This record gives sequence, C-alpha cells and structure tokens, in this order.
Amino acid sequence: MELLQLQYFCKVARLEHMTKAAQELRIAQPALSKTISRLEEDLGVPLFDRRGRQIQLNAFGKAFLGKVEAALALLDDGQREIADLAGREQGKVLVSTTTHKCFSEMIGSFLALHPDVQLRITQAPAAEKEQQLIKGEIDFCFTFPPLVREGIDGVSILTEEILLAVPPGHRWANRTTIDLAEAAHEPFISIKEDNPFRWMTDGFCQQAGFAPHIICEVDEHSAVAHFLQTGIGVAFWPQTLGEKAGSAHLIRIQKPYCLRTYQLAWRKDRYLSQSARTFRDYVVRYFVDLQSRT
Repeated sequence: MELLQLQYFCKVARLEHMTKAAQELRIAQPALSKTISRLEEDLGVPLFDRRGRQIQLNAFGKAFLGKVEAALALLDDGQREIADLAGREQGKVLVSTTTHKCFSEMIGSFLALHPDVQLRITQAPAAEKEQQLIKGEIDFCFTFPPLVREGIDGVSILTEEILLAVPPGHRWANRTTIDLAEAAHEPFISIKEDNPFRWMTDGFCQQAGFAPHIICEVDEHSAVAHFLQTGIGVAFWPQTLGEKAGSAHLIRIQKPYCLRTYQLAWRKDRYLSQSARTFRDYVVRYFVDLQSRT
C-alpha cells in the first residue's frame, strides 16, 4: 500500500467520479483506475460500487476513507511541524471566514503587523467550514453558531446584539426599545432559509411566541438594507453593521434579548504552526479590545 494510492483514493472518494478525479490530479484516467484497482486488491475488498461509468463509495470505502483521511492529516501535520522546527514553515495560515466587517478589518490589521505571514482566506457555508476543519484543509474558521463537536476546540470572540430595523417613516421610527412580540404582525424582510442568521432569527421569533410573516427573502444584508428603504417591511439587523443600514431606524430588542456569538474554531489534534498560533492570539486580543471599546 503506497501513499500515492491513498491520496488518489481520497480524491476519487470525495468526487465519486473517476474522470473528474483524474483531471484534478492531472493524470490519465486509465492510470488512476489501475491505481484504485490495485489498492482494492491489496485490501481484498472493493471500495466502490460500480454501475457502468458511475462509481459510488460503498460501506468498505466509507470506513476506509475515515481512517485514510486521519492518517494523511497526521502526516501533513508532521511535515508542517518538522518544517516549522527547521525554520522553513514560511508563515502559512489557512482560514475560512465570512464577509463580516469586523473580520475583514481585523485581518487587515493583522497583516499590517505581520507582513511575512501568508494568510489564505476562503469563504464557505457553515457546514462546509466544519468539514474543512475536520479534514485538516484549514487551520481555523470563524463560525456562528459556535461548533460543539468532539475534537474541535474554539474560543468565543465576538458577541453582538441583533436589532430590529424599521424603514424611514415607520410608526416605530422614534422608538429606542421594543419587545419582539410587538412585531408579530409585521411583514419581515429576511435572509434566506439556508443561512444560520435566518435560523437564529426564526428562533428569536419563536421565543417571542410567533412565526415571522416573511414577504421578502434575500442572500445578504446589503439586499435587506435596500428593501428596507422601500418601506415594505421590517428586518433583523446585526449591531456591528449598524452604519450599513442606511436610513433605516434601529431599535434594541428588550425581550427576548437577541444576541449572536462568533467563534474562532480549530481542530484539537492538528498541529498549529508558530504563525497559526500568532494569528490565533492576535484574533483573541483584537476582539477583547474591540468589545472593551463598545
């Protein structure tokens, strides 16, 4: 059993498509098929169910994939640790984040202080971030709600209020506080259902005793702000994006107390380079200072 066989197997297992896997690996498909067949011969069991040109990971393959991914992750950690000890690590840090204004400002200030760190930033949905972290594809992710899972460690870095935004001229435009139950019959402009922000705000409404009457669903808060200006409804709005609400009026929600918390998460058993540890420590200090100023 060779290391290359295991790496090829992981690629085919993730894609469940031999041609696509061969293209990404930049090798000929017959050579890839032969490598996978040889691995199956070594193990004595098939790892894929084959139906014509279609392949699908079977029970043997699924069990083997978990072990192989863990083994390859350990080898990768070992290489990174040795490179770090030898002074060759070159400061690479892989982070999955959101478009949140506070995170982009923090990343900019970190790079200004640590120009030698090679920070690679990606965006991904919450579920995908968790898988990236588990598979060792990234060092850290910023996530909400916080990940609660064995093998994942993290620290809460940012807690913000969620406010109620009302359009200009709304009857509540002079209010400073409100109980959310008062908005039970209001039309809501909302983030789409597949977004954690929507899950959270639906939960706030449930605590207040109602299901929101959604008249408009959008992908991001900039679109929410646009529709707020039209006066068609009210919306939930993050405190740290207050200035991006335009002319909408923001009201603090007294009951229930609406908060969301972001977490910086990492894998407990993954080796973190000196640069990664420097980044983690900076993030924690940055948001402690930020919260103390607000």
